Amino acid sequence: MVSTEQVAASRLSRAQGWMLAVSCLAVALVVAAMAALYSALPQIAAETGATQQQLTWVVDGYTLALACLVLPGGALGDRLGRRLVLIVGLSIFTAGSLVPLIVDGPLWLIGARAVSGVGAALVMPSTLSLLTASFPEHRRGQAVGVWAGVAGSGGALGILGSGLLLQWYSWQTVFIGMSVAGALLLAAGCTVSESVDGERPAFDVLGAVTGAAAVGLIVVAAMEAPTRGWLSPWTIGALAGGVAAAAAFTVVELRAAHPLLDVRLLLDRGFGSGTLSLMVQFLVTFGVFMLLVQYLQLIVGLGPLASSLAIGPMVLPLVVVSLFSPWLATRFGLRVVTFGGLVIVGAGLLLVARLEVSSGYWNLLWALLIMSTGMGLCSAPATAAIVAGTPVEKHGVAAAVNDAAREVGAALGIAIGGSVLAAGYADRIAPALPHLPEAARGPVSDSAAAALQVAERAGPQGQPLVDFAEAAFMHGFHQSSVALGSAALAGAVLIAAWAPGRSAGGVAPDVGRDDGE
Repeated sequence: MVSTEQVAASRLSRAQGWMLAVSCLAVALVVAAMAALYSALPQIAAETGATQQQLTWVVDGYTLALACLVLPGGALGDRLGRRLVLIVGLSIFTAGSLVPLIVDGPLWLIGARAVSGVGAALVMPSTLSLLTASFPEHRRGQAVGVWAGVAGSGGALGILGSGLLLQWYSWQTVFIGMSVAGALLLAAGCTVSESVDGERPAFDVLGAVTGAAAVGLIVVAAMEAPTRGWLSPWTIGALAGGVAAAAAFTVVELRAAHPLLDVRLLLDRGFGSGTLSLMVQFLVTFGVFMLLVQYLQLIVGLGPLASSLAIGPMVLPLVVVSLFSPWLATRFGLRVVTFGGLVIVGAGLLLVARLEVSSGYWNLLWALLIMSTGMGLCSAPATAAIVAGTPVEKHGVAAAVNDAAREVGAALGIAIGGSVLAAGYADRIAPALPHLPEAARGPVSDSAAAALQVAERAGPQGQPLVDFAEAAFMHGFHQSSVALGSAALAGAVLIAAWAPGRSAGGVAPDVGRDDGE
């Protein structure tokens, strides 16, 4: 005979499972949308006439809006209801994804991506805060582990999905896929239970403005630096403005009765080191994705689908390891697990840096599997540390900090990876330019993709240019991979000095305390 209590527990379990499924699918969609256009950029350029700079903004306009507004998005979820904000966010995301199906000029594409980024800024923190507020404490770590694994692999899923569509259809189908997925999740989001901060404090408008300005200026500087130069007055001015806005945000939040973010949380070693860890992880992930998509298409010669499938296997160890990494953090402490994970990530990237024009796919695969294993070790414990450092009623803000760290890291990774790659390529290709016709020098100096197109039009006589362009690309590729790997290792050193270790009993990580014992 089944008791009433057993039936109730079963129903709760089914509700939690559905909540977990909807939250994970929603966060997978908005993260996948960050990388989904990587493989489509050549088609977009050919059909819309977008310049290289406009193509950069087509990708990063989404990231910029998301990074600027994710903190206010989490706060709105706490005050207005996390399910409500999730639904509104999915509506905006879907509407933005539909625009390129109607008008597809470069400026329209950039604007549409920015609109979708606004929706994503509402969706991302809502998914995590719904889970942490709805799951009991003894199940929360497992739920966060699944969520973090899915979020961490979202970029690879976006590349894989777009590659599959581009194999047979045009670039517009990528936006169709995002629109359909957004609409389906919008309907599913209406079926989950609501969660809201019972106090409903006033919204911190000044904090939202200064915080968005700080993140926006820093991210824009990171996006523009590859073309303007890291030491250009414009880049330095934008970075200085971002730092000044961050200082103003700190002052505003310290004085506000109901701050958007209690900046004192960043002094907590678990919360602060978890935030840093996520930033480094996404810096590395999206930086290396940009490198590998180009390597597989330009050097290995794979098409969009094949290159996407080549990256796909890294999803498996990331998700699997994320399932038990919270237990490892509980057993050995946040410091040990995160340090070890980032060291493994750095080692994988240094293996990527050893690839050559003649390297086989298996050399790349081992490096990808090693790197994704390290990511799986880091991701869930970092998110759990951020959540543990905040009260339940403020989990929307904790989720927003978690997401803001990811988006800022992604923007920085794309900027660093792209600028180092471009500088290395330009340095090595320069000696070949005087030997080329005047009309070919500009395209060849711009990118390896353009150089290979020039060589293809030249026929057999273009083979020396192919060899030179590939060698120049690999020179920049090696330097960029080393830079990203060094960033991962530097993050590991900082985590080793900052993150909390095991508790006095040696069992639980002190993710919410400020001692290092």
